[in-house]
Amino acid sequence: MQRYFVSPEQFQGDLVSVTGEDARHISKVLRGRPGDTFIVSDGASREALVKIESIEQSGVTASVIEPLDMTQEPRLKVTIAQSLPKGDKMELVIQKCTEIGAVSFVPFLSERTIVQYDAKKESKRLERWRKIAKEAAEQSHRNIIPSVEQPVGWKKLLETFEDYDTVCFCYEKESGSQLRDVLGPFATQALKEPESTASLLLLVGPEGGFTEEECRAAEAAGAVSVGLGRRILRCETAGMTALACALYESGEMGGV
Repeated sequence: MQRYFVSPEQFQGDLVSVTGEDARHISKVLRGRPGDTFIVSDGASREALVKIESIEQSGVTASVIEPLDMTQEPRLKVTIAQSLPKGDKMELVIQKCTEIGAVSFVPFLSERTIVQYDAKKESKRLERWRKIAKEAAEQSHRNIIPSVEQPVGWKKLLETFEDYDTVCFCYEKESGSQLRDVLGPFATQALKEPESTASLLLLVGPEGGFTEEECRAAEAAGAVSVGLGRRILRCETAGMTALACALYESGEMGGV
């Protein structure tokens, strides 16, 4: 069933208003009519199955049929920190990792980042990335829209490590600790209570990978360097793989 995100203010008692592009999608693309149903979520605390009451120039008004439980989000809150890749690879990372279950994205600049950062261009890209996250969240029936932060520098990113319960630095040269070695014990301990949650930051490098100096700096800041197996993954694949493994180990995908 089609799902849309609205702001909390768009809920007024048992009525909800849908405006802008979403309203146009309902009326023009789906050719919605009074009586048709869809799901709306405020991305925070309220979600409901609703029925169209009217379609006007200003938007679509719908009435609540029944409230829905917001149970789609993983207890392990994973943030993907992705060094800016070339072309539209970041769009793919955001789209697919949103579908899998990431809660936020932090693009950053590292030593081997190829992309030339331009603040004016990045503001437009950021707007597009956030739109992609919203559409992917709707398609995959998420309860929230993952946040996409402004790109940050490497040193600034290191300063945020203390905000997470654990940080994994995905490093292709790591021959010791593998991702599962870290995530298994962490998930078991952090999520041992049924209602408990935990936060994880996954660092993924650019096309050329991280330097040894960056690895040492990340470990000094509190990250654990981990490998993702014996094969070398593309930068847009590594984040998806690590995220899926993390959610599996936390029991989100059939893990124990």
